Amino acid sequence: MSGRFSAFRHSSYSRYFISRFCTSLGAQIVSVSVGWQMYDLTQNAALLGWIGLVQFLPALVLVVVTGVTADRFGRRNVMGLSVFVEMMCALAILALAVSGRFEPFWVLATLTVFGVARAFYSPASSSLAVNLVPKEDFANAVGWVTASWQLASILGPVLGGLLYGLGGPIAYGTAVVLFLSAGTMVLTIPKPAQKNAREPTTLSTLLGGFSYVWKEKVVLGAISLDLFAVLLGGAVALLPVYARDILELGPSGLGLLRAAPGVGAVIMIGIITAFPIRDHAGVILFVCVALFGLATMVFGASTLAWLSIFALALVGAFDMVSVYIREILLQLWTPDNVRGRVNAVNSVFLGASNELGEARAGFMAHFFGVVFTVVAGGAAAIGVAAAWAFLFPAIRKARHLHPDEIH
Repeated sequence: MSGRFSAFRHSSYSRYFISRFCTSLGAQIVSVSVGWQMYDLTQNAALLGWIGLVQFLPALVLVVVTGVTADRFGRRNVMGLSVFVEMMCALAILALAVSGRFEPFWVLATLTVFGVARAFYSPASSSLAVNLVPKEDFANAVGWVTASWQLASILGPVLGGLLYGLGGPIAYGTAVVLFLSAGTMVLTIPKPAQKNAREPTTLSTLLGGFSYVWKEKVVLGAISLDLFAVLLGGAVALLPVYARDILELGPSGLGLLRAAPGVGAVIMIGIITAFPIRDHAGVILFVCVALFGLATMVFGASTLAWLSIFALALVGAFDMVSVYIREILLQLWTPDNVRGRVNAVNSVFLGASNELGEARAGFMAHFFGVVFTVVAGGAAAIGVAAAWAFLFPAIRKARHLHPDEIH
């Protein structure tokens, strides 16, 4: 297998790819179904914020533990165990839906445990990929893993919306099966080579990921740019409100809204794969983050379904560039013995930008209104892109993605 599919020459990576796709698909189905059911029962936008918050906090609180766990223990085993815990959480939500006890307290408590599992899953799964392929195939592997996540972001919401239309238990039951398949698949991967951290467990060891990110300004700038842009500009948590009250599309329409960013992202990853970023990487990064903010503003102000879906597709496309550049920088610049801890820090940044961003959007919309929240968030993302271009000149001047060529 050559060129565009070079990562799939390695059977361990193929299994890893399938496992991550099934996990992402299951998580998307749970997310869209829980979000719709919670808002449909309560009409309380603040609860949509709480859904994001309880899934983010475990990653923040456990960051020093999750990273060291990924570095000291088998990343494959940590990844597999985490998926099985996610499966049990989906099973618990299924039980709540079937029993008629789908109440905010119990749902949020279950999602908190789900967040703990995700906190361990994220650094272990991100760090495992580099142990499964040779260095020359890693950029290709990152592209395909990112594409699989985005494909799940397309299929998951649409599938979740359709399945939820047939019944909440059907949607949650499907997620349980996907998590079971993913956990089983990852445990069939032969034990990969991993440079385990051997130093004694000290405060310095636990904080090694933070130390590395702070020292490497290019990595710090790249992941913090994504953090603040999506934290302030993210609108995913409010899509149930747009689907139900503004665009009047129903649960299947919510699936289309949730899928639109993934469609744009997959198109963009196809463009990046066909025409790799070979020059002016830093400028491209900042321009795309600003365009992400602009597309968010268009979506926020739109009352037309077709324009809203198109704007969300652009949101996903421009965000994809940031994700792609950040992942390559993060994995190729990081030594293997601290990669788990660095990815744990990155998972906190991702959680802050996604789940905490959802909490920010939900709480802000509760007080200031949905449309104002989304439009103001898009404008803030544009401001972040401009500010980071001056705060991190090394990124702005970066022409290539590989650490040997970027300076």
